[in-house]
Amino acid sequence: MESTIPTVGIQGTRGQQDGTNAPLRDLDMGEFIKLMVTELQNQDPLNPMENSEILTQISQIREIEASDKMTKTLNTLLTSQDAVLLGQSLSNAGSLIGKKVTGQVETKTDDGVKVENITGVVDRVSLESNKPILHVGDKKFPLNKVLDVRAA
Repeated sequence: MESTIPTVGIQGTRGQQDGTNAPLRDLDMGEFIKLMVTELQNQDPLNPMENSEILTQISQIREIEASDKMTKTLNTLLTSQDAVLLGQSLSNAGSLIGKKVTGQVETKTDDGVKVENITGVVDRVSLESNKPILHVGDKKFPLNKVLDVRAA
């Protein structure tokens, strides 16, 4: 008499196998738990998984989930902090429009870098590589190179 053991499968799509673990990178915690349950249901009844192995897997799942949540939270905080700092810097630079400033302009030459102090009224402010740039006539320099500020 032949007996069959019912199995539970994971629904998914089939695609070309390229030998990488790309599908595992997008595996969320719910799918991972389904895979683990399927593994438990389909284990060899004569050689079942040890309790310590199951506890180890559960512990690893919790560690991965906690690490993932912490990474997402830190990324959100860093993005928010960067946006706030950029806004503050841009606001500071904008407050210099119409004021007489002295700043350093660095120019690359064949001999190295030439540093020149420029004094004039700030015409406008722009962003380059997420850094505020002050424009004085045809010269420009970053906000962090301002040496002096005076009323125009």
